Amino acid sequence: MGTTNSLVAYSSEEKPFCIKNDDGSEITPSILIANNGEQISSFKRLMGLGIEDYKNKLQNFGFNVDEEKSDKIIYLNFENKKITPVEASAEILKKLKHCAEKHFEKTVNKAVITVPAYFNDAQRQATKDAAKLAGLQVLRLINEPTAAALAYGLDKGSEGTYAVFDLGGGTFDVSILSMQMGVFKVIATGGDSLLGGDDYDNEIVKHLKELGIRNQKLDFSDLRKLAKEIKESLTEKEEVCINSSLQALAKQSILTSETNSTMDCFVAEAPRNDTIDFTRSKFYELTNHLTQKTIKIFEEVLTQADIEVEDLQGVVMVGGSTRMPVIREAVEKFTGKKPLTDINPDTVVALGAAIQAETLTRGTNNLLLDVTPLSLGLETYGGLMEVLISRNTAIPASHSQKFTTYEDGQTAMKIQVLQGEREFAKDCRSLALFNLIGIPPMPAGTAIIEVTLMLDADGILSVRAKEETTGKEQIVEVKPNYGLTSEEMEKMLVSSMEQARDDITKRLLQEARVEADLNIKNLKKALEVDGELIPDEYQNYLENQIKKLQNTMRSENREEIEAGIFALNKAAHEFADMRVSKAFSKYVGGKKVSEV
Repeated sequence: MGTTNSLVAYSSEEKPFCIKNDDGSEITPSILIANNGEQISSFKRLMGLGIEDYKNKLQNFGFNVDEEKSDKIIYLNFENKKITPVEASAEILKKLKHCAEKHFEKTVNKAVITVPAYFNDAQRQATKDAAKLAGLQVLRLINEPTAAALAYGLDKGSEGTYAVFDLGGGTFDVSILSMQMGVFKVIATGGDSLLGGDDYDNEIVKHLKELGIRNQKLDFSDLRKLAKEIKESLTEKEEVCINSSLQALAKQSILTSETNSTMDCFVAEAPRNDTIDFTRSKFYELTNHLTQKTIKIFEEVLTQADIEVEDLQGVVMVGGSTRMPVIREAVEKFTGKKPLTDINPDTVVALGAAIQAETLTRGTNNLLLDVTPLSLGLETYGGLMEVLISRNTAIPASHSQKFTTYEDGQTAMKIQVLQGEREFAKDCRSLALFNLIGIPPMPAGTAIIEVTLMLDADGILSVRAKEETTGKEQIVEVKPNYGLTSEEMEKMLVSSMEQARDDITKRLLQEARVEADLNIKNLKKALEVDGELIPDEYQNYLENQIKKLQNTMRSENREEIEAGIFALNKAAHEFADMRVSKAFSKYVGGKKVSEV
């Protein structure tokens, strides 16, 4: 299911085939058309997002959003009713399901569905919800670049390390994979789920507006169609001539000659017989920032994979937008290799999904190992991020870690699940927040709570928290109403690299403060219980040492705090020995430790 087009395919004996729709085409546009001619498209870009994401990132893309009805969930105005992007996507899946059932002449109710590699938890869950509405059980959500590599590797018999560069209508992904003897292992992945061919169209629209192109018959969606035709024409031609005459405006047709293309439209303030030359070089100039963004992400993923660009055996181009010469030229310039374009970029993802569906239902000799794009962890005492599953870990994945209480008599623990690469919880994305209750009241540090993060093969996260003494357990499947935008994900990664040294310094400082605080609490508690063991002068001395460390905790110098901790522990050493002797004497008839 793509932003611009969608396909359905099946595989038999590891040979995949696309299924044609009622029009005899393998490609079905991802567009809903009402009886009155109203259309909505590109709604995949809204999957798993909230109204604030739309306002901040996509408001200039012409979506007919009902902002009054939309709270966290986005609602689109369509055919005198309100529908969500999930419902719109379900209609596309129903159409594909119908094509498959017509082909096989029987009911189809299971499928492998592809998603951009950089889709977050909310976007993946939204995709599964759309499938459920369409009457489909999702066997597996598979990342689009991975599916493409699967189809390409089997078709070409390729082995080695490859990059898959996937630029569709609304999303961009790049993955580094190792392909060896039927094993397809994703090493690293990255991308932007809000970057695609639509953004290139939008730059043309903005330029047309700057030129003064206007007409009452043209609304924003008409301009988008016009821009798309210009872009596609420039894929084949060096120049498009836009005629300023008004007659053929509503047709929005491109007349292609051997040298250029001509389009009729109206330009404000321009003579009626003038033409505007829209050249490929101008298109390159308008969209260079988008192209460079894809190359920057490509470079970052190579760094994550610890692979030099020279080590790549090839770059497989996927997605209809990779037909643009500007993209192919940029990839070739960056890698020094001519991109691999000898397989249809529109169908390769669907073919790979079909192969994976056969593997899951009938079994094949292929093994697919995918990864998670961002780290997952928990907030710990002091507001720190404790990573349990690192980014680019193969999925499915599960990791457990034991935590304890930090206050006496604590009967509940707040568990916050985080996503990101920074050292502090406040700098990461919160995925879930819940309380584990029913912890038996015990001294601080006694109760043991084991927290497990479980990431399934679809990239969907579940969390389990269990208190070991009572066996009290709580399991939460993370289902946010809206999720992390790809721009936020990219910023997380870039920020984590730029701020790494500062983050570590601040983390070590915070850990020292946490240790100091715990030492102070423990000593205060000990003085309350066993203060009678020591003379008042010694007790006053310890209390002064506590105040001194409390003041030192405000320092930005970690070494000063650590020195203060050492000084407090040294001062309390004699008191600690007395407490040990007291406890020991209960079991040896009142004798001191030194007497045994």
